[in-house]
Amino acid sequence: MKKLITAVLPAILLFLLSCTSKEKIDLLVFNGTIYTVDSSFSGKEAMAIKDGKIVETGTTAELQKKYSAAGMLDAEGKFIYPGFIDAHAHFVGYGLGLQTVNLVGTASWEEIIDKLKAFAATNPDGWLIGRGWDQNDWTVKEFPDNKLLNELFPDRPVFLTRVDGHAAIANQKAFDIAGLTPADEIIRNLKGGEIGVMETGPFSHVYKFTGLLIDNAVDLVSAKIPAPTEEQFKKALQAAEKNCFALGLTTIDDCGLDYQQALAIYALQQKKELKMRLYIMLSDTRANIDYLHSDRLTKTDRINIRGVKVYADGALGSRGACLLEPYHDKPGWSGFLLSSLNHFDSLAQVLRKRDLQMCTHAIGDSGNRAILNIYAKYLKGKNDLRWRIEHAQVVNQNDFNLFGANSIIPSVQPTHATSDMYWAADRLGAERVKGAYAYKQLLQQNGWLPLGTDFPVEDISTFKTFYAAVVRKDAKGWPEAGYQMENALTREEALRGMTIWAAKSNFEEKEKGSLEKGKYADFVILDKDLMKVADTDILNTTVLKTFLNGEKVYEKK
Repeated sequence: MKKLITAVLPAILLFLLSCTSKEKIDLLVFNGTIYTVDSSFSGKEAMAIKDGKIVETGTTAELQKKYSAAGMLDAEGKFIYPGFIDAHAHFVGYGLGLQTVNLVGTASWEEIIDKLKAFAATNPDGWLIGRGWDQNDWTVKEFPDNKLLNELFPDRPVFLTRVDGHAAIANQKAFDIAGLTPADEIIRNLKGGEIGVMETGPFSHVYKFTGLLIDNAVDLVSAKIPAPTEEQFKKALQAAEKNCFALGLTTIDDCGLDYQQALAIYALQQKKELKMRLYIMLSDTRANIDYLHSDRLTKTDRINIRGVKVYADGALGSRGACLLEPYHDKPGWSGFLLSSLNHFDSLAQVLRKRDLQMCTHAIGDSGNRAILNIYAKYLKGKNDLRWRIEHAQVVNQNDFNLFGANSIIPSVQPTHATSDMYWAADRLGAERVKGAYAYKQLLQQNGWLPLGTDFPVEDISTFKTFYAAVVRKDAKGWPEAGYQMENALTREEALRGMTIWAAKSNFEEKEKGSLEKGKYADFVILDKDLMKVADTDILNTTVLKTFLNGEKVYEKK
């Protein structure tokens, strides 16, 4: 017996010594197929995490040998990616919209009316608000009027926003609350928008509102909608966060908030009532610019308030996008800019002096050209200011080079292409549409391209973003050959656009966007391999788990 103990004791001591010499970590993820999305797009099996950050990646065997983990996660061969980053969305707007009437996918004005009546029956107080209608999806592809709204809701204000947010329908009660009449001078002198007015009868010379509001006209009524309470705001953002985590999103760029909203988000994060990481662009208002100039910028691991969101023009679907030549389906009409060129120029000058990021919504080829030229004036060639053009949707072939020459970042949303492809050529014509949704051509300018969804304008789904970028078809597989496939992205490009390139567009590529040592442990586990799964199965991919800072924030039940 003494000989047996003498023989075994060294082995036991060696085992105990090896255990105590292991480095302690919080979580070891192993047996995974990990796409690190590092510079070489390398693959790993395991990942060590401590204090919310990645300590090391490697093989399962080497990391199990090196680390002693408080928690172990066997990925069972499933597919692990960096947490997805949506480079252009409206997180607050999406959350608040979850509390209103969802009009996305409605096939007619009559269907919208039915939805409103049903919602009003269970929500009898306050404004009746909805969002998501698109007349291009209807059999009769014309803007509606507010006649039925006035009849059904004579004493309750109704405000229904188009899917892109650049048009709305309001009833007469809403106009009354806004204090507007068809004869008001503000309506006659409105710049960068339209408000629908019609005669009440032939030769009557008495006018009434049709209800239609486009671009700058929208705010004339929406400004009167009561702001949500603090509790409503919190519940809206928590609902949005839950849905985002379920789709693997761990950082959202919220494009166009007021600084008070941003600070309210910051307060929720500080109280640990909101976990989502947010990169926030403040809207182009004097109060927001003054806030940015005050040196009170907020930057934590959860929030980054840095950019300014500017609007050059409207949307293509509502014919508010500013075009160089008239719309193919509306001769004589070319859209409009939402502010003067002097405004854009002076703002660019101010932001350049402060080294702040300018992020400008530009849809039409004229809107893009105007902003590209102003950017070029102040950027003066290659730089690292990362000024962005949001959407860069229709670009004249003579203007693509301005992106690369001045390091201007096109921030694009692939699902815009697959949503608009049914009617884009009607708006633009066969030749001009070739410069629309030109993601590969835009990628080639700087060698990287951030991707987003623009939710709630488009669906929140990360997989629809990936599918639209790579396959460029709708969910039914149309068109058979894909839409303008010369501008499709590769799978690696699409994944980079949803992770490391999106992080880079926010100046955050050293913190997130890839699974590397020292970066936040933000990652998602999927049931399918996005790099290899058949095109037809991309949209069937499921998020199994989402981790933020090494903490599990979602698990599929």
